[in-house]
Amino acid sequence: MNSKSLIDRRTYLKGVGASLALPLLDSMGWAEATKSRKAYQPPVRLGFMYMPHGVIMDRFWPTSAESYRSATPPALQSLRPVLDQCLMMKGISGVPISPFKGAPHALELSTWLTAMLPDPETRSRINIGISADQIAANYIGALTPLPSLELATMPQTHKENQAGLNEAYYSHCSFRSPTQAVPAEINPRTVMNRLFGRSASKGRSTQANPLDRQMLDLVISGAKDLRRTLPQVDQHKLDEYLDSVRAVERRIAAIEHRQKEAALEKAGVSARKRDQADSPPIEIKIPDGDKRSEYMQVMCDLNVLAFQTDTTRVSTYIGSTPNGVSYPELGFTDKHHSTTHHNQDEEKVRKVAAITEFNIAQFAYMVKKMHSLREGNGTLLDNCIMMWGSGLEDGNKHERKNLPFIVAGRGGGSIETGRFLPNTKGNQGDLLTTLLACAGVPLDRPIGIATKELKEIKA
Repeated sequence: MNSKSLIDRRTYLKGVGASLALPLLDSMGWAEATKSRKAYQPPVRLGFMYMPHGVIMDRFWPTSAESYRSATPPALQSLRPVLDQCLMMKGISGVPISPFKGAPHALELSTWLTAMLPDPETRSRINIGISADQIAANYIGALTPLPSLELATMPQTHKENQAGLNEAYYSHCSFRSPTQAVPAEINPRTVMNRLFGRSASKGRSTQANPLDRQMLDLVISGAKDLRRTLPQVDQHKLDEYLDSVRAVERRIAAIEHRQKEAALEKAGVSARKRDQADSPPIEIKIPDGDKRSEYMQVMCDLNVLAFQTDTTRVSTYIGSTPNGVSYPELGFTDKHHSTTHHNQDEEKVRKVAAITEFNIAQFAYMVKKMHSLREGNGTLLDNCIMMWGSGLEDGNKHERKNLPFIVAGRGGGSIETGRFLPNTKGNQGDLLTTLLACAGVPLDRPIGIATKELKEIKA
């Protein structure tokens, strides 16, 4: 390949009112060097996915380093195809919350990426450290169209006010500054529009309609001319990417249709009047009885697209917040929080374990998809650091001595995966500090309560 055949890394497919970034193709110079240009290395991306209330420990942790693969615990079964791409560490402690004894749930999410407590003297106002994702975004965010991407499954609101703490501590994990929480987007259509460079008037997202799909078709049809100029391996990569974009849009449209039908039925609007202009507004949420997995997987798909196109290199996804969430698709409607207070009741323990397996399965869905996408000399996952975890060890006792974490991806070769480290000595600040260092993010101070890097994680 000569230098004239290289295409610009920021090439976009364009249509009327929309544009679509391309994935990182070999033709952009990622795969090989030329006489006039060095080969680029794919960038490292950082992603964080959260689940509240901890886990059932004996169903989550392997019994030994050797059993990590040979006798994989039930909670990790969905990750078996990519266990060699994952790293688990037992022994990471959370932030002690002694000044806030009455606020275990208000602090499990807000301390997760900050690794520090709010200021107890100003607890009614936001006053906490900058979160790890935003530290990374401050360093590498200028290199991408979106500095970071914040996603959530449900609205970031909660009426409870534990220990006089600001409500944002209960429902946010990203903090741009000590006094500013970063809101997460729950509407997949809005995320899709951001990836397409589209926005509606007055900051509001557009709803699903034929125009959106027509615009997508127009943009994708413009790929035909580009495709003819690409080598075969890039043609395959482009086709795979465009098929994924179409599939995501169809899944979003299906979710929106169900949301609309649920909202109209709740409002008592008859079927023959549901397409009229005066139909009630649609509240974007997971309808009662809807499949949480489908909604979460769409958000995971969008996260993958954002990383694949280098639209952002930093993301967070709050799979659930600590308020009352149920999982009807698992065959029961018990609220997650109340079920975690199981007092060793066998049936409740079974349900908590099922919820944990469900949430890890959504993480596994995203990770396996990243592993299937070729990038440079490896895969997209090879160039990612994806962390799944919770801000509590045990929801029954509210303990934080041994937080559950899973790290997937090699971070461009900086992390040695395929291992379970049963005796890690460190805290969540140490872990975050280490992951940012592996991503090439320089730090001028520790993250939260960090005192060191966890050298055993690194390759």
